[in-house]
Amino acid sequence: MSLRGEHQTVPLSVLLKRELANEKIEKPEIVHGQASQSKKGEDFTLLKTECQRAIGDGVTTFSVFGLFDGHNGSAAAIYTKENLLNNVLNAIPTDLNRDEWVAALPRALVAGFVKTDKDFQERAQTSGTTVTFVIIEGWVITVASVGDSRCILESAEGGIYYLSADHRLECNEEERDRITASGGEVGRLNTGGGAEIGPLRCWPGGLCLSRSIGDMDVGEYIVPVPYVKQVKLSTAGGRVIISSDGVWDALSAEVALDCCRGMPADAAAAQIVKEALQAKGLRDDTTCIVVDILPQEKPAVPLPPPKRPGKGMFKAMFRKKPSESSSQVDKEYMEPDVVEELFEEGSAMLSERLDTKYPLCNMFKLFMCAVCQLEMKPGEGISIHAGSSNAVKLRPWDGPFLCSSCQEKKEAMEGKRPTGDRHSSESD
Repeated sequence: MSLRGEHQTVPLSVLLKRELANEKIEKPEIVHGQASQSKKGEDFTLLKTECQRAIGDGVTTFSVFGLFDGHNGSAAAIYTKENLLNNVLNAIPTDLNRDEWVAALPRALVAGFVKTDKDFQERAQTSGTTVTFVIIEGWVITVASVGDSRCILESAEGGIYYLSADHRLECNEEERDRITASGGEVGRLNTGGGAEIGPLRCWPGGLCLSRSIGDMDVGEYIVPVPYVKQVKLSTAGGRVIISSDGVWDALSAEVALDCCRGMPADAAAAQIVKEALQAKGLRDDTTCIVVDILPQEKPAVPLPPPKRPGKGMFKAMFRKKPSESSSQVDKEYMEPDVVEELFEEGSAMLSERLDTKYPLCNMFKLFMCAVCQLEMKPGEGISIHAGSSNAVKLRPWDGPFLCSSCQEKKEAMEGKRPTGDRHSSESD
């Protein structure tokens, strides 16, 4: 029976197209490539597609891409590559649906980074590593980063988005203030006679980064708490570039994207490394990962672009143009090309980062450490808010909770315990 009035009738053919489209847009095609030129042999990558996790009666997949730029040796980079993903996944409850799982990722990434750092430091090895860690689930990209490797995104409509933070002391005043407030010193290398050279560094140790995994000899106010950004792409897709500082010291985001436009992912990564080496030479390990997030029906290898591509060239590269016969009704149901920001947080305070801000009653378990997932007896856990200024507003049973070991780690990162206490006790 037809209804009269202002209600618009949608043709059955359009409804069927939308059903098919919904099936296709739930899972994009992920195409990736990497390239590297080594000087020190301290850059490592993690590339995992089709990682499976069960939800309900079905199975969904996600992809993980990690770049680990080590310093003072490769042990921290290798250890992080081998353990970080499991530590992140262990911090996510198993009974979440897809949307809840994605919402839980930012908090789980913080817990996973801190646990990986804590476990590695207990091995008493002094190397460190930057980390840029990317998880792609459907059209949602979640990036966690410490250090100065970077991740950028170019969306299908041509917009450029920075998905990581730069934790170099030279360019991050907020991080310099945090370190000095925690008991560290920030300054340049003193060559004697009052002359100072080089970038700003943290002392003791002389590290020019304010956040990393490892680096136990520098002081625990060099924290592993990552900056996390989460965005959702339109179903037109986009290109992600993850590179170590060997690339970004030589190329801007715009140059990196332009120099490989129209190339498939593997050739694009190689071209970016080549451009960086031509600009600056091989001064450092230079590594690049390119990830193309494509609608399922799109070809993996696009046609070459014009010599001087405009802002919309990336859109033409990924998006299938509607045919001349497309009806007006079809066009009304096309999704707009937008990148939606879902989450962004860069605070180094665990009490802010591990507190749940999501409407999920099962985001953390009452008797489980929020960092290391250690099971605790009732009353053993220490509230993440213990000692904070708003602790008076909270009830004693308000979680999340930390075990005593992770509470010590938290206090050290906040400058509430003299540096070296834990290390000296371990060596006795």
